[in-house]
Amino acid sequence: MTSHPARIPQDETMTVVADLGAASHGALPVLELHGSLDTARVEAALDSIAIRHPDAPAWRPALETHGPGHHTLRFTADAGAAHSDFPLGLLADLLTNEPASCVLPARRAAATPLQRELLADADAHPGTGRQVEQLAWDWHGPLDTERFTAAWRSVFDCESVLRTAFDDGPEPGIVVHDKVEPEVVRLAHGTADWRTLVERDRSRGLDPRRPGPLRVTVLGGGPVMFATATPTRVLLTYHHALLDGWSVRLLLREFYRAYLAGGLLPGGERRPDMGDYAQWLTGQYTAPAQDFWSRSVPPGPAPAPGAPGLPAFPAFTGTDTSATGSGRARLRLTPEETARLATWAAGWGAAESTVLQAVWALLLYRTGRAAGAAPVRFCTTVSGRGILFDGVERLPGALCNPQPLSVVVDPRATVPSLLAELRDRAVDMAAYEWVSAGQIRSWAKDALAPADSLLAFETRPRIPDDVECELAALGVHVEPPETLSAHTAFPLTLVAHHDGAGRLVLTASYDQARLADAAEVLAYSVLLLRELPDRAGESTTVAQVLELLSGMSAGPGSGPGRGGGAGEAAAAPASVVLRPAAHSGAGTVALVQATGTPSSFYERLARAYPGPEELVLLCPVPGGAPAWYCALGPRIDAGRQVAFGGFSGDGVAVYEIARLVAAPGGRPRVVVLTGATAGADELARMLDAATRRLP
Repeated sequence: MTSHPARIPQDETMTVVADLGAASHGALPVLELHGSLDTARVEAALDSIAIRHPDAPAWRPALETHGPGHHTLRFTADAGAAHSDFPLGLLADLLTNEPASCVLPARRAAATPLQRELLADADAHPGTGRQVEQLAWDWHGPLDTERFTAAWRSVFDCESVLRTAFDDGPEPGIVVHDKVEPEVVRLAHGTADWRTLVERDRSRGLDPRRPGPLRVTVLGGGPVMFATATPTRVLLTYHHALLDGWSVRLLLREFYRAYLAGGLLPGGERRPDMGDYAQWLTGQYTAPAQDFWSRSVPPGPAPAPGAPGLPAFPAFTGTDTSATGSGRARLRLTPEETARLATWAAGWGAAESTVLQAVWALLLYRTGRAAGAAPVRFCTTVSGRGILFDGVERLPGALCNPQPLSVVVDPRATVPSLLAELRDRAVDMAAYEWVSAGQIRSWAKDALAPADSLLAFETRPRIPDDVECELAALGVHVEPPETLSAHTAFPLTLVAHHDGAGRLVLTASYDQARLADAAEVLAYSVLLLRELPDRAGESTTVAQVLELLSGMSAGPGSGPGRGGGAGEAAAAPASVVLRPAAHSGAGTVALVQATGTPSSFYERLARAYPGPEELVLLCPVPGGAPAWYCALGPRIDAGRQVAFGGFSGDGVAVYEIARLVAAPGGRPRVVVLTGATAGADELARMLDAATRRLP
């Protein structure tokens, strides 16, 4: 890395007029400059170009002054110099920069393979917010906005990654600028809707070729905050090509220390930085990594019919859903369920992340309609910090790395053996966390089919106790930051993390142009995570666990609205009879299975419900209300009374079924809708009271 600080002195706006006509006759271009100028300004601009483009021809400038505010810049060059190779447009940009952005780069280094791949993906999808992620949290208590901005400015001064941008050469490099002003935007409460603000900020994106890969937005805040006041909301938006989730949380810890110190972070610039890491990377011997990845990536499964290159998730509808933008869904386990899952996984020598990988493999196998032993493939992230590079755990940068993971799912194998295989694969991959997905594809060649889902299990640095105590002394309490969305190169990204209450949280972010909805696959992920600790023992087979997914859609074309109409018998979902009617004509109670609620809950409900009615469970299907109405057809035709039960969030579907039942002239139906935290006994009592109203 070359050190060469340079600044452009500038007092007023500069206008550049380039005469390119002379170039067509073999002469170099001439620039007419209008505005206050001195030679130091031109020299600083040319120094900057030499740093960004070391291979550019060495044109020698000659500045002619014709009077106040009028100058001519001519060039001379050695014979045979190629005129087109000189970045003349960049020179014009540097000479006309506004005072707030006229700082020139100080250091340059090569971009890492991972950075080049992330940058290429972002460039291929302009205006979509691709490779942009957001973090948000609530700030309770007083907020000194001047100190807040000063603290971020101090963090930018100490962390070179926040003053970094990509250059625009054929081989992208990273350029560290000497000084960058952070973008901190503050909005008063009531001036913007939070959801709209978040979406607009993400859609706005970030330009990785301009320094400052992180933007801060504050909604609310002030020096005096009452206990009952609405908390301040803080949003960080950042670009994956320069920062990952671990990095932003490291930077957030530094920000808190700067805020507590009055806005000035003690100490100087952090080293090592990404330039040091890039230099370390170039010294790595890649032959063992090439051998590992060329041996360990078996061919993936064939794509599902009608969905080229995509796994057969039930909501996938090929490459055209007539929708745009990104979607997001989130579910949580309870603290008790999370603890039970961790204990069960440890009993098999595995981590929660390994169990999640096994669950994802089972879902891909199930939705891919495979038969017998079959390989599945998805990508999983590695932190990039399990390497022999001193200080890497404290290094902010783009190190979190997606790598392909392939495993054979065999219904005859046991669940512990599947966990052991995934655990061992993770151990083998850990030696090569610094290898990018693009490098792996080049080494594996035709053996590596593309993966279309990314699974990330995040471990996050927490705020130190002393920082929390000092903030509390100022009357400030900050919530743990939450990832809002991660718009990656994958149609579907599933991120798991633990929240401040000890719950395992799953967040699915998906491209709506490729995937209509991720709610069902997320719900079944949670279902398996809840059920495995109770159902999977030493001899439990994969086939037995797959039975838990019997209600899951079988992929594109299998559900209502795909092919035939919603009323066709083949499109109707299976309805599970939890308990038959006590006598003829007793009626039916239809329960819509709630997202992520285990089947054991409904078994307990069937035992607790005293009524004589038949108890039926309607499983999730893509067809929604019309398909459920079709499944209830025989019971409706028999003239039985039907009551409906469900949880908050299923109200639209439940009432739509009731409307369809009543549409042909049937009598109004009873609907019982309750909160997601209601227990089986409580729901049974409400159903019993409601059905007594039926004639």
